[in-house]
Amino acid sequence: MTQYLDFEKPLAEIEGKAEELRALARANEEMDISDEAAALDAKAAALLEDLYKDLTPWRKCQVARHPGRPHCQDYVQALFDEYTPLAGDRNFADDHSVMGGLARFNDRPVMVIGHEKGSDTKSRIERNFGMARPEGYRKAIRLMEMAGRFGLPVVTLVDTPGAYPGKGAEERGQSEAIARSTEMCLKIGVPLVSVIIGEGGSGGAVAFATANRVAMLEHSVYSVISPEGCASILWKDSEKMREAAEALRLTAQDLHKLGVVDRIISEPKGGAHRDRAATIESVGHAIEAMLSELENGSREDLIRDRRKKFLEMGSKGLAA
Repeated sequence: MTQYLDFEKPLAEIEGKAEELRALARANEEMDISDEAAALDAKAAALLEDLYKDLTPWRKCQVARHPGRPHCQDYVQALFDEYTPLAGDRNFADDHSVMGGLARFNDRPVMVIGHEKGSDTKSRIERNFGMARPEGYRKAIRLMEMAGRFGLPVVTLVDTPGAYPGKGAEERGQSEAIARSTEMCLKIGVPLVSVIIGEGGSGGAVAFATANRVAMLEHSVYSVISPEGCASILWKDSEKMREAAEALRLTAQDLHKLGVVDRIISEPKGGAHRDRAATIESVGHAIEAMLSELENGSREDLIRDRRKKFLEMGSKGLAA
């Protein structure tokens, strides 16, 4: 069943009417409503295209958070073979909001790491809605270090509102764990590619996305803070999130102009949640292209390339 966003309500009404007509036809086989249903389908398709052809930054935030978007687990299951999960930070616990392990991508051995939000109430609670604790980042550090030792490319899939801000996480060194994970991204001598598949929130995302190549899905977002958090700080009013989203320049299109991300992955009309299989396939093609660009680089070249990228970040679009 399609879950509609606030701005999609007119679309929900049209598609709902078309489904009602089809339900009546199924109940009464003598009724022919094919022309009426086709007309409503055409109207819905035109409205869908109109709604998505020029989304505002706030609406992109809503699409990026849609619960039906493919999550990290979906990409791992569809794109990677022989996935062997690795658990724990060898210090405190295993953080289920971060998943990772050894796998094969197009017959190439890799280490894949990502945030997992969960897909229903039980799994979302277990995964802490994709908000990693220090042990999640320390697990990622351990896996990246292992990848560096064995010469395995690293693929990270980013989808988090941000690192978990709870008291326990702070007591266990949340900021230090994020900084160490970012440092590990910068110093491993293997190809590191990252895809922002939904939300890229604050340092919690940067700790996985300090990569040689960073791609974003067309309607994903990547920012130092959520629009609601920004509005609460600047205007003391979280309802100003639309203005904050505009000011943050958090869309894939803005970030590509600034040089923060290297490529934008197109989404199906209506967002990734309307055609999950096509979205996953597009992400797979992007990962393959990014890894191919880096496969002949030496350890020194890869590290130099990564550091140069982040030192120059933002300079491309400052005049825009």
